[in-house]
Amino acid sequence: MGQHRSGLQGQFHVNGVHKSGDVVVGGIFQIHFFSDFPDLSFTSEPQQPTCQGFDVLGFRQVQTMAFAIDEINRNSNLLPNVTLGYSLFDNCGKLAIGFRAALSLIGGPKEQFILDEICVGTPPVIGIVGDSSSTRSIAISSVLGSYRVPMVSYFATCSCLSDRQKFPSFFRTIPSDAFQVQAMIQILKHFGWTWTGLLVSDDDYGLHAARSFQSDLAHSGGGCLAYLEVLPWSNDPNELKRIVDVMKKSTARVVIVFAHERNMINLMEEVVRQNVTGLQWIASEAWTAATVLQTPDLMPYLAGTLGIAIRRGEIPGFKEFLLQMLPDLHHNNSYENSMVNQFWEFTFQCRFPPPPAGWVEAGGTLCTGQENLQDVETELLDVSNLRPEYNVYKAVYALAYALDDMLQCEPGKGPFSGHSCGNLKELEPWQLIYYLEKVNFTTTFGDQVSFDENGDALAVYDVMNWLWLPDGRTTVQNVGEVKRLAFKSEEFTIDEGKIFWNFESKKPPRSVCSESCPPGTRMARKKGEPVCCFDCIPCSEGKISNKSDSMECTTCPEDFWSSPKRDHCVHKETEFLSYHEPLGYCLTATSLLGTFMCAVVMGIFIYHHSTPIVRANNSELSFLLLLSLKLCFLCSLLFIGRPRLWTCQLRHAAFGISFVLCVSCILVKTMVVLAVFKASKPGGGASLKWFGVLQQRGIVMVLASVQAAICTAWLVSASPTPHKNTQYNHDRIVYECAVGSTVGFAVLLSYIGFLSILSFLIAFIARNLPDTFNEAKLITFSMLIFCAVWVAFVPAYVSSPGKYADAVEVFAILASSFGLLGALFGPKCYIILLRPEMNTRKAIMGREIQAY
Repeated sequence: MGQHRSGLQGQFHVNGVHKSGDVVVGGIFQIHFFSDFPDLSFTSEPQQPTCQGFDVLGFRQVQTMAFAIDEINRNSNLLPNVTLGYSLFDNCGKLAIGFRAALSLIGGPKEQFILDEICVGTPPVIGIVGDSSSTRSIAISSVLGSYRVPMVSYFATCSCLSDRQKFPSFFRTIPSDAFQVQAMIQILKHFGWTWTGLLVSDDDYGLHAARSFQSDLAHSGGGCLAYLEVLPWSNDPNELKRIVDVMKKSTARVVIVFAHERNMINLMEEVVRQNVTGLQWIASEAWTAATVLQTPDLMPYLAGTLGIAIRRGEIPGFKEFLLQMLPDLHHNNSYENSMVNQFWEFTFQCRFPPPPAGWVEAGGTLCTGQENLQDVETELLDVSNLRPEYNVYKAVYALAYALDDMLQCEPGKGPFSGHSCGNLKELEPWQLIYYLEKVNFTTTFGDQVSFDENGDALAVYDVMNWLWLPDGRTTVQNVGEVKRLAFKSEEFTIDEGKIFWNFESKKPPRSVCSESCPPGTRMARKKGEPVCCFDCIPCSEGKISNKSDSMECTTCPEDFWSSPKRDHCVHKETEFLSYHEPLGYCLTATSLLGTFMCAVVMGIFIYHHSTPIVRANNSELSFLLLLSLKLCFLCSLLFIGRPRLWTCQLRHAAFGISFVLCVSCILVKTMVVLAVFKASKPGGGASLKWFGVLQQRGIVMVLASVQAAICTAWLVSASPTPHKNTQYNHDRIVYECAVGSTVGFAVLLSYIGFLSILSFLIAFIARNLPDTFNEAKLITFSMLIFCAVWVAFVPAYVSSPGKYADAVEVFAILASSFGLLGALFGPKCYIILLRPEMNTRKAIMGREIQAY
């Protein structure tokens, strides 16, 4: 049998820094931007990858964790008698290297065993702080979750990491992108930006943010996306040109970018090349504070950017800790504990001995370790804007408080099987997850730290604004805050007065697909376009919308109508034949004139009651006829003015009875004329006995009583009432008297018509009697006028709307009344007043025929 090799197949050479302790906490950070992988032809043993491009901010995060652990070790109230150690590794911005670091942490970087089974070397970690990338955190946490090793990230924001089934041991002190999306939607709503573009990076961070943004934006009704583009991970000029062309052609003035610094650098090169200005940028937390983008060349385009930033915090004593840092001259060529040396070389542009070949010859200096950090300008010492570092600080303390809670467990009262407790000798990382879920503490800066059921910390973001100063410098200022409250609602505050707007107006831009529909209109979606693109359609008559962007117009109540602007309902104008309008007072004046004329004629007749022409024409009936005509004139006033119950009931009754009384008098006078003529012939005297004074009165009263009975039956069965009619005009109420019973009204008119026609026929028969005393011709002419007026009245009344129907009826009453008054009494008044010589018995008798 051949021999086989036992033990490790190889070791990972990962750049790191370590400190021993009773319990070790791991950390994964990005200390270098790039990494070079060696030749993988496998013709020889592959070399370890090398990292390049030192990241000072990443190194500051490493030092934050080292400071937090040192501060905890000096705190007698937290983890007393327990010393924390750390193992912190560099992932060089690559998933493969980050994986190597994670495996080194949970398995130990080397293999050393002795026979008494006491493990020697770096103790296993109880938890890991990291990673900064969502993609790397997803991959690493999926493996750590299998071993139930807690991982607390300070910068991974992908909402997918909140899935407890896939990532049971993942926690984070930075809010999820789900909340970042909500924070951005709050900004959009505040400024009324409903039409925006969205650019995302081509990784888990950007693609998950895009999905969240689309669903949350639609659910909140906060607007629409004009376009959604995925930024290429590499510098693809053709694709970037296409994306910028889309941005230029779009009417959206606001652009939201969920991407990383490197994506923005590539994008802005094309934006500058095409000179795309006039855009309002909204930055995700990944590039809100990116100083590499705050250059004079980019400020004409990016100045005024609003961004979501991680909560800023203060860490007392951190700067002093950084100033005490010194390089390790004994581990210069080792991957372990070399981070400080790498920072030292980068900052002071020197090399520790032994230097690379040719370094000294080229004029390079050697590092002594005695250089003073305060003599150089470095981002490391700028602790005024600690954001990711503050999250690192909270992550370390969360693990420490969870461990402290576990160690304070009373035996027999623990949460584990058999009510046992965890302890340092048999500590299992999964035991810490239980306490991490329940951790709750407050930092020295006053922020509360705890995790929800998904491992997410209490969400809070700062709203930042890129202020372009007159001297050309750029500063990122805090202008607001968004925090998650109870019941998952958001509290959004912003100071608009502090915001710098990179526009000539110095005001927020308008970014809408369609302008807001004002009150009085409704929104009508444009076919085939997003819901934010619509036309504003004016509300139709009788409908209103009293707020902006109404989807529907509401119908006004029955007694109301839409205002001219269709933005509120107004009381409908009530229309009726009023005394205060020209038509009303003209008819009133005419009615009073007719009444006055009747009074004058009656006065003339009374004054000349003893003259032959008054006596010859049956003075009693003449006075009764004048009285009825006066009532006819006066009853027309009941048709003018606001309809009331008593006027509606009285107007037609008074009209019907007055006219029947009038026509009855005329009918009796006609019959008397005919009877007198017959009595003047031999043997005709007997005809007069039927037309004595009492008989004449009786006939008039009987005929009027019939009309009175008709009116009474009508009022009792279906009385006319005031009625608001909206059928003629929808924008006004015609206040009229509903007849109640059309049959009753028809019978009333028919009875008047019957008596009128009967009077006309009898008068027509008697028209050829001797002229000297014949009144039949006048009666015939008057009845002809009367019938003509009322025949014309019916179609005119039916076709006249609203108050004009009443005006037509009043006109008919007045016209027929004036016709009767003029035709019957005009000639007589003419003789009495102007031709008194004809007002003699001899002239009236004519051919010696004695008048009745």
